[in-house]
Order: sequence, then C-alpha cells, then structure tokens
Amino acid sequence: MMNGMPGGESFRRYIPVRFGDCDPAGIVFYPRYFEMFNNLVEDWCAQELGVGFRDMHLAQHWGVPTVHLETDFVAPSELGEVLQARLQVRRIGGSSLHVAIQLCGPDDGERVRAKLVLAAMDLRERRAIPLPPEFARKASRFLVAAADDNQEQKGTA
Repeated sequence: MMNGMPGGESFRRYIPVRFGDCDPAGIVFYPRYFEMFNNLVEDWCAQELGVGFRDMHLAQHWGVPTVHLETDFVAPSELGEVLQARLQVRRIGGSSLHVAIQLCGPDDGERVRAKLVLAAMDLRERRAIPLPPEFARKASRFLVAAADDNQEQKGTA
C-alpha cells in the first residue's frame, strides 16, 4: 500500500536506487529525487499520454517544464533498494497540470512526496500555451481530487 494518496488511477513504476544516486553515506542525494520525478513524468507522457519527449520537444516544439515544486523528504532511501513510484494528477488547468508524486521503499514506507506544477510551453517562443486537448484528455484518466488540495488550487492556472 502506498500511503498518503487517495484511490484512483495512478501511473506506477519501479525505480532502482543506483550507486550514482547516492552520497558517500549510501543514501539518495536529494537532487537525484528530482531527476527521478522528471524521468517518471517523461515515461508517463510517452506511455500513457501518447507523446514522448523527443517528439514533443524536437518535432512539435512544446514541452511541460516543471514551474513549481514542493517536496517532503520523509525517510532516506538506500543504495540497492527499489522504490515504488506513483503519479496522479490533482488538477488540470488551461495550460498546466498539477501532479502528485510519491516514492515508497520496499517496506511500503513513504520516502518522498512531491507536488509539481507542469506548464505547457511553446519552446520556440518561450511562453505558456494551452494544453493540447488530446494530451489533457488522456491526463484526465489520472485525475484524483484531494480535499486538502481544493483550497490551494483556487485561482491558479
């Protein structure tokens, strides 16, 4: 059971903790979690939303960079562990996706939780654009509203 996230459809992956992810103490160096988040979003876009980052960035010239990030580091992760990653959408705006990510250890204990805001961006003009309708429609399968998120989401993009 992955704690802290309500039921509903989730994108899930397993992430091995590698030597290069760790500091000399053998625990994950915190910036590596941000790379894990980005890799998870990249896999989700390709496998569930129908557009890989290569096509999105190089052929279609748009992207979904992270424009806001909140992270809680709950417990350390160690070299050799395999983390369970879970991604859900908390809100779909006109040009943004609010995403929740949770990483749990082999014992199912929560290690890291994060809230990300991804904004659709025209890579040539460096400005926000509306989410492509098909992309937003596919992302809505992962939409799970949480009561504690409703207040903070009012009035955001």
